[in-house]
Amino acid sequence: MSHYFDYAATSPMRQVAVEAWVEHAAALNPGGQYGSGRAARGVLDSAREEIARLLGADPVEVIFTGSGTEADNIAVQGLYRASSSNRVLCSTVEHPAVRETVRHLEGQGAEVEWLPVSESGHLRDLSALDTPAAVATCMYANNETGAIQPIGQLIKRASAVGTPVHIDAVQALGRCEINFHELGATTLAGSAHKFGGPRGIGVLLARRSPAPQALLFGGGQERGIRPGTNDVAAAAATAAALREALAQRAEEETRLRALREDLQRRVISEIEDVRVNTAEPSLPGYLSLSFPGAEGDSLIMLLDSLGIEAATGSACHSGVNRASEVLLAMGVPEHEARGTVRLSMGSATTAEDVAYVAAQLPEVVRRARLAGMA
Repeated sequence: MSHYFDYAATSPMRQVAVEAWVEHAAALNPGGQYGSGRAARGVLDSAREEIARLLGADPVEVIFTGSGTEADNIAVQGLYRASSSNRVLCSTVEHPAVRETVRHLEGQGAEVEWLPVSESGHLRDLSALDTPAAVATCMYANNETGAIQPIGQLIKRASAVGTPVHIDAVQALGRCEINFHELGATTLAGSAHKFGGPRGIGVLLARRSPAPQALLFGGGQERGIRPGTNDVAAAAATAAALREALAQRAEEETRLRALREDLQRRVISEIEDVRVNTAEPSLPGYLSLSFPGAEGDSLIMLLDSLGIEAATGSACHSGVNRASEVLLAMGVPEHEARGTVRLSMGSATTAEDVAYVAAQLPEVVRRARLAGMA
């Protein structure tokens, strides 16, 4: 039996999303001027309108992309290209979809200033925002620790000097209540599979002005910002999944927070020398734990052998294990960061799953520490 604890990476498709996808899988090109094209366009428009309603945006502001990563790239690069400034502001704990995009711009001559975080993983100094920039970018909630950033403050200070703001809300969409207009961001990115929609489709909310310049060129779909024939079935499934996720949000938040607190309490009481990297405010189902003296890969493989599917806080590049840049930015020592496990919970996680993981972790950590660091 599998115990899935990697909802931060992807969530199983909700049944309502599967049904919506199947219902519209045969839809043809929504750009066609004939009957079948108009029918497909009607489904696409309905999905766009529902997503806009759910997220406090106008339908024209909803741009369908191929992924959350693509949405982040379009927003960050597009807003930078649309500006006469070459200054870019970015937090030190971004997902690679944003972090590597910013580094790419830096290689092309952008002046990048990195916004530091505290030991809890939250932004601690917003003073750089008081000077205008081409774009300021920050995630809503962190993909490793679940830390929710003070984006309201960030947007307010950036907007005061005319700096466009991009919010990577890939982890937050469907888990947090988001109203795009009230938030005041310029662009906001999401990914359907994080909240139970299909993989291979993302959402970019983009204000009419300033709008990101296009990175791709073609048929002019999606306001010309993301050209290409739309996947009608995926759009319909995304709207269905988001509707259900938000309808269940408050109840799920309470349930998942209780599960996380129970898991954290059990781990701390049963295992010596544990570092908890998750601090409030945070997403309720996320728990990042570091076990000094253990290698993350060893922990993950041992957990997998017991049917527990989780993720490590370290990254592997060409076979070389490296500590998570997010944890290092938080001040976690490298040897501790390398021994990190991220346990993220979601709709199908039960109290029995938590009890099983809590019971298995002490022996897993003991064996991983015995194996030592690579």
